[in-house]
Amino acid sequence: MKLDVVNAEGKSTGRSVDLPDDIFAIEPNDHAIYLAVKQYLAHQRQGTHKSKERNEIKGSTKKIKRQKGTGTARAGDIKNPMFRGGGRIFGPRPKTYTIKLNKKVARLARKSAFTTKAQTGSIMVIEDLNWDAPKTKNYTSVMSGLELDGKKSLLVTAEDNKNVYLSSRNVQKAKVMRAQDLSTYDVMNSGTLIISEGAIDKIKATFANS
Repeated sequence: MKLDVVNAEGKSTGRSVDLPDDIFAIEPNDHAIYLAVKQYLAHQRQGTHKSKERNEIKGSTKKIKRQKGTGTARAGDIKNPMFRGGGRIFGPRPKTYTIKLNKKVARLARKSAFTTKAQTGSIMVIEDLNWDAPKTKNYTSVMSGLELDGKKSLLVTAEDNKNVYLSSRNVQKAKVMRAQDLSTYDVMNSGTLIISEGAIDKIKATFANS
């Protein structure tokens, strides 16, 4: 699959790149994508939720009223879950939401995500950006040149580029990531996937090493 390389103004540079068919032109597997996204979202949950149960509440264990003859329900101590300030019945406990996903399924899911973006025409290739200082204005001008103002986009860089990252931080719906950090969720959640020239080789290497 061939794509033209554009510059920061959104104009063609006269160059084109080949995106490997074994990554960007496979038969997409929707279920693999679903499993990978489900795993990613599950791993965002801390699982540290906790409420105190009856045996963890600090309070007197004295029976607060006699068993019979009061006209109301029987009650034990002040830690009774039916009372305000009492322990919670079957409250949440710390747990892990980790989901295991086989390496081959995760690999297939990422390839399927790239292919889905390619099939919908949501991939662009831009020449590598290098700025001397972080400026939001630089990034917004790039988005304007690519006609992506106010639209969700993900710029994939080859290496850590602090100036580009900081320039994009205040731009709504814009995100910058390294190629080796991409997940299936990141690819699918991006409206338009903008890949820098240098990042293409990094993406290939990611699958070669997996």
